[in-house]
Amino acid sequence: MQKIVIFGSGKGSNARALIDYFKKTGTAQVVALVSDRPRRGFLDISYDYRINLEIIKGEELSDPKWIAHLKVMYRPDLLVLAGFLKLIPAALIAAFPDRIINLHPSLLPKYGGKGMYGMHVHKAVLDADEAESGITIHVVNERYDEGAILFQARCEVLQGDTAETLAERIHMLEHLHLPSEVERYLMQDKS
Repeated sequence: MQKIVIFGSGKGSNARALIDYFKKTGTAQVVALVSDRPRRGFLDISYDYRINLEIIKGEELSDPKWIAHLKVMYRPDLLVLAGFLKLIPAALIAAFPDRIINLHPSLLPKYGGKGMYGMHVHKAVLDADEAESGITIHVVNERYDEGAILFQARCEVLQGDTAETLAERIHMLEHLHLPSEVERYLMQDKS
């Protein structure tokens, strides 16, 4: 069974969606959670599912000892960034080449980069009067949101939308598509 480690900085709704999905399919297992912000969401998920939670500081992401710990302790086949806000350093990318993917709440390359996350993205989409938005799942490289795009899903921006109403539809897309796209990416490596 393939092993996944989920990185997040927020409430963790996508982490829950991934864990629940793989509990049903049995094709992979979430073996650890990593967060740079020990908030209720990831703490609750760790407790609810009895999954180890690693709390890290940004600079630890490139520490060879921490990377070795991650590799030896969990032996992950894939790292999934689901709302993780820190830039992934070259050392971690080198340790997991093409084995780190990110979920972003816009149709990249639009509205990506440093500072473009969550409500900041949705407000920028609305301010630009875009007709559509969506999600992007991509391979992580050394720059924010510039890795190879694996998947995109779109939704219409409705008249009268607020950042909050748009965010709700984007979350629905994330929960619908992230688990199956993670599974697809893992399985393509098997064939």
